[in-house]
Amino acid sequence: MINLTVNGKSVSVPEGATILDAARKLNVKIPTLCHLENIHKTGSCRICMVEVEGARTLQASCVTPASEGMVVRTNTERVRESRKIMYELILSDHPKDCLSCSRNKSCELQAVGEIIQADESSYEGEKSKEYIDESSPSIVRDAAKCILCRRCVTICNEVQGVGILNAQDRGFASAISAGGKTLLGQAACTNCGQCTVVCPVNALHEKDSTQDVWAALANPAKTVVVQTAPAIRAALGEEFGYEAGTLVTGKMASALRDMGFDHVFDTNFAADLTIIEEGTEFLNRIVGMLYQKGAISAKKIDELGLHRNVNATIPMITSCSPGWIKFIEHYYPGQLGNVSSCKSPHMMLGALAKSYFAEKIGVRPEDMYVVSIMPCTAKKYEITRPEMVNGGVANVDAVLTTRELARMIKEAGINFEKLADGGFDSPLGLSSGAADIFGSTGGVMEAALRTVYELVTGRQLPFDKLHVAPIAGFERIKTAELVIENAKEEWAFLNGVAVKVAVTSGLVGAGILMNEIKDGESLYLFIEVMGCPGGCINGGGQPRPRDEKAKEKRMAALYREDEGKKIRKSHENPDIVKIYEEFLGKPLGHTSHELLHTTYTVRGRHGAAN
Repeated sequence: MINLTVNGKSVSVPEGATILDAARKLNVKIPTLCHLENIHKTGSCRICMVEVEGARTLQASCVTPASEGMVVRTNTERVRESRKIMYELILSDHPKDCLSCSRNKSCELQAVGEIIQADESSYEGEKSKEYIDESSPSIVRDAAKCILCRRCVTICNEVQGVGILNAQDRGFASAISAGGKTLLGQAACTNCGQCTVVCPVNALHEKDSTQDVWAALANPAKTVVVQTAPAIRAALGEEFGYEAGTLVTGKMASALRDMGFDHVFDTNFAADLTIIEEGTEFLNRIVGMLYQKGAISAKKIDELGLHRNVNATIPMITSCSPGWIKFIEHYYPGQLGNVSSCKSPHMMLGALAKSYFAEKIGVRPEDMYVVSIMPCTAKKYEITRPEMVNGGVANVDAVLTTRELARMIKEAGINFEKLADGGFDSPLGLSSGAADIFGSTGGVMEAALRTVYELVTGRQLPFDKLHVAPIAGFERIKTAELVIENAKEEWAFLNGVAVKVAVTSGLVGAGILMNEIKDGESLYLFIEVMGCPGGCINGGGQPRPRDEKAKEKRMAALYREDEGKKIRKSHENPDIVKIYEEFLGKPLGHTSHELLHTTYTVRGRHGAAN
């Protein structure tokens, strides 16, 4: 342990801790701007400067290691004046449109100004950069507001491993961009939006779709349908002062109805549907692999009602994360055959709303407007894909992030905290607990195993509370193995098969698993990939966390939602059974193939075919 004093108080911290760590242990608040706990430590903003006895200059507390006997002062006149000067210099190159900025009152630059008590900048002059890049369908880059903290660079390069954002040029000409004059929409960006979460100001934010949705709600010729992803219910409350992980499912449904949506559905219904389609596809691939090896006869495949000539590429990889899909299309196109052909759940529900449901209520598909409330900025990109169209009509018309929905609820004058709990509408609103955990890393895999294992063995998944513990949590890559034993008679040929699975969230982990497949070294039959670290609970469109444990609390909330439901397996959802009987026929059948499955595009590493 290292012993030092901060503002005259003694404190001990582990070797390697910084001055900032020591100050926080004493509850001494040092303002920071560029710092991101456990992610980004560069000391580039110099706002966290402190005085260290014996040091000639002030030190950046977020990067200066604590040392034995160090004497630190955080609030001397010299420190306060230095912080004020640094803040005013940043402010001198920043727009003054705070009142009309969507980050007003949630802007870290504003918050630091309140701590420092800086009234205005004394250094007004030429602005270094003033342009807005709106080329991406998901993310807007406002260069005038960039404070060069480089948080986005760290998240894009080190956490996501995509690496399209970097510092360009030097001095007054410095800028963060995708390289030279390359626009985000031209780059091999995955649209994950993690950069928008860590940006302390409004230099990077989601492309706003609220006005499009208000216009649809005001159009009497449109039947407006809304659906909400599983992760929204565990995070939306944060925008209204609730603790992270507070479930606001019922209030959310009531708010959407009060906003004027004609039908309020749950993307969880389509998550259950995804498990049926994806689980069937997985079994088809396993059987196809065995058929190719001569381990099973064509007659047996026919008896099972499966397909002989299927894509038998193993491992199969989940497809519900559009950021991950764009990543593999750019960086590992040779492995696209491994990806499930299933559309993501919200695209499935959109396709069903404009076919099955539209027919039920007598509305033409082109007169229906489908809005998805998503934790993800990449979903904004996904709905622009030409593959996400049926009968010339887009499956989904608009995507709102959790943050956008919160702004709309406030704009509508709805007192969210006072709302009574509502529910989702039929027939696309009932879901199992397995669908709830889709929002967390490992949840899709666990949901799939609950159904596939029971289909093959006739028994419930042999884990406590149905949770596959080895694939829960936030480790970069998690693995588990399940050996098939005592399978039902028709599946007896699978006895002894070791189903090895892997789960990763964040695109660095995806790259590791893809390289194993590419090199022929993969040990797995099934892989789940989520584009954002932690899964959708930590998506690019979620509330910017004020609680460092927000991710853990959101995950715990989804597991509580799952455990509180009577139906906890996708195949036991009666409305899923009904939609196959009434409309889809069977999993991977002709209708489901047309509406619920898709194809992918080979893209270049430098943004070709974007």
